[in-house]
Amino acid sequence: MPAPDDRTPAAPPDAVPSTADPSTIPELLAWRAAHDTDRVFLVVDGRDVTFGDLDRLATQVAAGLASWGIGPGDRVAVAAPNGLAWLGLFFGAARLGAALVTLNPRYREQEFRTMLNQSGSRLLLCPAATPEFDFAAFFAGFRAEVPTVERFVFLDAPGPDATFEGASTFDELVAAGAAGRPTAGLETGPDPDDPAVILYTSGTTGRPRGAVLTHRSLLASARAQVEHLGWDEHTSTVGSLPLNHVGGLTCGILSLLVAGGTVVLQPTFSPSAVLAATAEHRTTVLSGVPTMLLMMLGALAGTPVDTRSLRQVIVGGSILDPSLARQVAATWPDARLINLYGLSESSGAAVLSAPDDDLDTVTRSIGVVIGGFEWRVVDPAGEPVAPGSAGELQLRGACVASGYWDMPEETAETFLAGGWLATGDVVEAEPDGHLAVRARKKEMYIQGGFNVYPADVEAVLAAHPSVALAAGFGVPDPVYGEVGAYVVVPRPGAEADPDELRAWCAERLADYKVPRHVVVASDVPLTPAGKVAKAELRRRFEDGL
Repeated sequence: MPAPDDRTPAAPPDAVPSTADPSTIPELLAWRAAHDTDRVFLVVDGRDVTFGDLDRLATQVAAGLASWGIGPGDRVAVAAPNGLAWLGLFFGAARLGAALVTLNPRYREQEFRTMLNQSGSRLLLCPAATPEFDFAAFFAGFRAEVPTVERFVFLDAPGPDATFEGASTFDELVAAGAAGRPTAGLETGPDPDDPAVILYTSGTTGRPRGAVLTHRSLLASARAQVEHLGWDEHTSTVGSLPLNHVGGLTCGILSLLVAGGTVVLQPTFSPSAVLAATAEHRTTVLSGVPTMLLMMLGALAGTPVDTRSLRQVIVGGSILDPSLARQVAATWPDARLINLYGLSESSGAAVLSAPDDDLDTVTRSIGVVIGGFEWRVVDPAGEPVAPGSAGELQLRGACVASGYWDMPEETAETFLAGGWLATGDVVEAEPDGHLAVRARKKEMYIQGGFNVYPADVEAVLAAHPSVALAAGFGVPDPVYGEVGAYVVVPRPGAEADPDELRAWCAERLADYKVPRHVVVASDVPLTPAGKVAKAELRRRFEDGL
């Protein structure tokens, strides 16, 4: 990818805010570019990218999108590894007033069909091919299934057998913006409450829901995190969490943009690569889900590197095991261990360990609500419960997303009257405001940091000709935290083969959703209402059925 053309203005002069409190993402980047032009913000593929560099790239991408007919309010999608092109499209779309639909590059036909069509995305950025999957060849035959997508933009040129009308490269998009600078949508920019990101998360029905994260909600979460953690221009981290999730985008990129710090961006997570980058760049913050920390501790024991620069180790995405917490504390005695709790619908972090929390408190609770956001713990009737009693955590504040894209009924279920967000997590509140997660109201489990909803997988299993019914849940795993276990009931006269069913799922789902355990049974326990009694089914599974 070529370097941003220095002849291209960083932003229209009237778009550069005069204060350090910009209200939209492009305003924040333009402010940084104006005040910290030559300071390094990103280290990508061994290259230093300054705030000015990224701002110029965003302007060129915005102009390129405009020249291709993309305008304010449109949606453009990305399914690519972490990289400069990913961020170029994000900041470029934001500058234009378009929303970025963030997809996992592990997605396959079912997810692409559902999410691209439901969002009405007009453009998709993805690799031409990876060692695991040929995206260009796939979309050459699949594009009729996603008719709203007019442009398929590949990170590099596809092979001659996978070229088709509407296929372009990211270099061509940047060149289109550098060649001539259309101004439609660039002078005014978005409003704070305009959509910036549509991030898909599934409900208990298995139907994906596109959480609409606005400029206001994303910046509110990022600013709250920075203020609570005391980050500034000296803060640095290795960005290995996926950008298609708020953990990578808000808690990483946007929070460091607010702070004026530095992100050493990794395309994907590798424990040895993260540790090596931490040592080389003397980064101060290490972030990951428990599985990632466990893998890094193992890699560090095998090949020691100097990571004494770390001052904070942040763990999110799953409940922290006390034994892992002790290992982290022993490995990095000069670093403070911090829990982070957030969800897509809160645009990122909403709860963090308090600055004076000791190790026992960190292992007992997820922390306190940050940013002046409001919180309450309620019973099933929506009434507040007393401290020490379990109930659903609900949040309110600028960090809350505006709802689900084009899903009014689902929006009303989660985004409640009075601005409250129903998190679906059951917590207990201590008298001083610390929160302890007790259970998930929803059936979701987290495998290696990725959210998995059994209904997604059950629908794919049930589509197999041999399967009459499928029911699943998460079970503990020493490496991934949780993995999927599914019980299937064959159709009359059919024989269901577990290996064949796992292969069936692997062809249709992201790899982290593929069941680790498939068990064939003659029936499953049901509730009086006729639903699968999953608690009893789990007990039977643990007893060997």
